[in-house]
Amino acid sequence: MIYSFAPIIDESCSVLLLGTMPGAESLRRQQYYGYEHNVFWRIIYKLFDREPDGDYVKRIAFLLQHSIALWDVLKACEREGSSDSKIKKPVPNDFAGLYLHYPNIKSVCFNGGGAEKLYSRFVEKRGVVASGKGFYKFPSTSPAYTIAFEKKLEQWQSLLPLLTVF
Repeated sequence: MIYSFAPIIDESCSVLLLGTMPGAESLRRQQYYGYEHNVFWRIIYKLFDREPDGDYVKRIAFLLQHSIALWDVLKACEREGSSDSKIKKPVPNDFAGLYLHYPNIKSVCFNGGGAEKLYSRFVEKRGVVASGKGFYKFPSTSPAYTIAFEKKLEQWQSLLPLLTVF
């Protein structure tokens, strides 16, 4: 079994970005989106016309400064490598508890279709209530999803109007 990370979140967060499960390099580095070819950090910083910080702690602070929380749909699973298609025995995170503890989350955004499908299967269909929240899917920032960076960025631009600073 491999295990995901704790959420990056505080009371000011209005948007929750969800991946599926950290890839092998992210797990090795103990960092969300730690694989250098994943464009997640590049996209997030580009939305605010900034260059990504090299320091992971500064990246986390940047997310929180912009009211963005980060987590994965899965708490644990079995998987060889990094491909979502190889996930076995998935165990979802506790979204009911997260939503209860962080009521300012108004938008849930999926980093790719894999995260959206797992959320639907293991969270929505199991009765977790997320009333008052909007759900949005963005193209995966993984290099396995091969559309051009500019196309990904263009679609991720719709994240900006969802952000609310408390």
